[in-house]
Amino acid sequence: LRLGLTEPTGGIKFDDKTDGGADSCIAHLVIKPAEKTKDRVDRLREALQEKLARAKLGQGTWAEQFVDALQIVAEDAEDEPPAPAIMDYVWFVLLLPWKLLLAFIPPARFLDGWLCFGFSLVAIGAITAVIGDMAGLLGCVAGLPDEITAVTLVALGTSLPDTMASKLAAQQEPHADASIGNVTGSNSVNVFLGLGLPWLMGACFWTGGATSEWTRKYGQASFITENAFEKGAFVVQAGNLAFSVSVFSSFAATAVGVLFLRRKALGGELGGPAIPKYISSFAMVCLWILYVSLSSWYVLTQGSASGG
Repeated sequence: LRLGLTEPTGGIKFDDKTDGGADSCIAHLVIKPAEKTKDRVDRLREALQEKLARAKLGQGTWAEQFVDALQIVAEDAEDEPPAPAIMDYVWFVLLLPWKLLLAFIPPARFLDGWLCFGFSLVAIGAITAVIGDMAGLLGCVAGLPDEITAVTLVALGTSLPDTMASKLAAQQEPHADASIGNVTGSNSVNVFLGLGLPWLMGACFWTGGATSEWTRKYGQASFITENAFEKGAFVVQAGNLAFSVSVFSSFAATAVGVLFLRRKALGGELGGPAIPKYISSFAMVCLWILYVSLSSWYVLTQGSASGG
């Protein structure tokens, strides 16, 4: 606030060297809020902004989704959309079939968003399955072993939805919890449900018995004894999984260490100054390349040893 004093009486004069000159005096008042009150108001503002964002999200209609899918640059209700660049046209052509397909997902206004959530999960699962199958076929045509195809082509194809979700979360959220939590959460689902649940169901409902094909494949295995698995069992061989998991676990611990160092040195896991940001990104990419290289080397080495 600014308080102006004029027309002094009683022989009082203003200093002409201060704000206001010789005819007046201007005082600057700064009112500092109490910390508890400020924190309460900040939390209330964040809650209102979140509710407003949800309200705007729930106002979309099915027709608007198709209109948005046909737009080269997304329009903003407040700002004038920028002129499309060349890459905007390229991405528009590449993504148009997917955007039109996903526009059939119900808007978030139905059933408080649960219908949209359910259909989105089904769409993500279907797209991931198609990408995984196509990647597997590509690896088969290229003559790559199944293990190498799994850690390269299939892994890249099935991880693209998670990567885009983490990217959007990092851009839209003020903190890194959402983006990093999405990565760890998706990997936990892949391990605990994507692997564990099918294996459990297969083991519970397996009724094949010790057929001639089963005996030919597993009859000489070390886990077959006189008192165990003589009548057959549901078998999932680990193969080269132990080495890949060991390498992945060590590199994952290294990645967590990088995030910890970033928090200590820069105050946050994501973003920051340009040079540390690029160094961190380069280190993560190198970890992935090294993991793929070591896993592929081990698979090829074991294959050569077995063939010899």
